[in-house]
Amino acid sequence: MTRKAVIVTGKLVQDHEYTYPFYRLQEAGYQVDVAVRGKETVQGIIGVKVEPTKDIPELKVQDYELLVLPGGAKAMEYLRQDAEILKFIADFHKAGKIIASICHGAQLLISAGIVKGKKISGYYSIKDDINNAGATYVDAPAVVDGRIVTSPHYKHLGAWMKETLAQVEKNRP
Repeated sequence: MTRKAVIVTGKLVQDHEYTYPFYRLQEAGYQVDVAVRGKETVQGIIGVKVEPTKDIPELKVQDYELLVLPGGAKAMEYLRQDAEILKFIADFHKAGKIIASICHGAQLLISAGIVKGKKISGYYSIKDDINNAGATYVDAPAVVDGRIVTSPHYKHLGAWMKETLAQVEKNRP
């Protein structure tokens, strides 16, 4: 069985938070799809080219065992307004699959309505947003609550992806 993951992102993503999981997941044997609204090639905040393989309407929860949400404050301003992306995240969570979010990616978790009662990390500037959404902000390299793995900053990419991959393995039937 082919392992499949999807990274949902958009223009002005935080480059490190997109690039590292993209290659780390491939290294671990995953087929990685990249979903961008309109299947438009976009650039990260410092210029990395993001070439999508999927458009948002093409995404099906059952096709993936892992959803990755990289950050980037500017990217999240747009993505969190996209009802179809938020529904996909909520449905992915409902299906009991692993969601990995880093930095401002937590804003998508908040807008998808899946953080209440959970321990969640994200960039320190959105601590109030996390707490106001009914979650508890935790500043740690990799925070696991249920099937959500979060991290506050790209300096923790290694610990975050290590924990993400461990959680996917633990969640396997």
